[in-house]
Amino acid sequence: MNGMDGYAPGETVDVNAVAVVCRRGWNAVEPRVRTEMKSPAQTVIVHHTALRYCAHPRDSASQLAHIQHMHMQERGFDDIGYNFLISGDGMVYEGRGWGVVGAHAKEHNFNSVGVAFMGNFSDELPSSASLSALLRLLHIGVLHGHVRPSFVLVGHRDVAKTECPGEHLYTLLPKLRDQLQNH
Repeated sequence: MNGMDGYAPGETVDVNAVAVVCRRGWNAVEPRVRTEMKSPAQTVIVHHTALRYCAHPRDSASQLAHIQHMHMQERGFDDIGYNFLISGDGMVYEGRGWGVVGAHAKEHNFNSVGVAFMGNFSDELPSSASLSALLRLLHIGVLHGHVRPSFVLVGHRDVAKTECPGEHLYTLLPKLRDQLQNH
């Protein structure tokens, strides 16, 4: 599933009921370096961007470009840090994608997938569309061998000293874990 490029800008790729907007669809710049993961991810780390809530593709595309620029120019990352980002309307955007080492949680990047919800969930509640998009994305990740079936779902604050992914999103993680186990 890596390299979903080859699709028209803005085109979505239906990956078993998860529409993922490929990098070209949001005009991502090329990464400086891409490091492939050596094995399927054993941890999924949930983040929030702590920026403006996005629920419209036009807002999401400009926000993604902003995040990528910030990560590459200000933080010196090789690309946008997250593997995937999810907007309030439930759209999933390819960041680094499956099987690529991210830059989202120091000391945990080589064995995890980082998924960021677009917004600040210290202040607002994540939408049900975004939560179900995460569940579908992770189901597909397991199905295609990118994520171990026995993966652990954690918030960024579980592995680093941070408030991320915001209190309102973090308190929903136990419920999401239950839903994942019952699928």
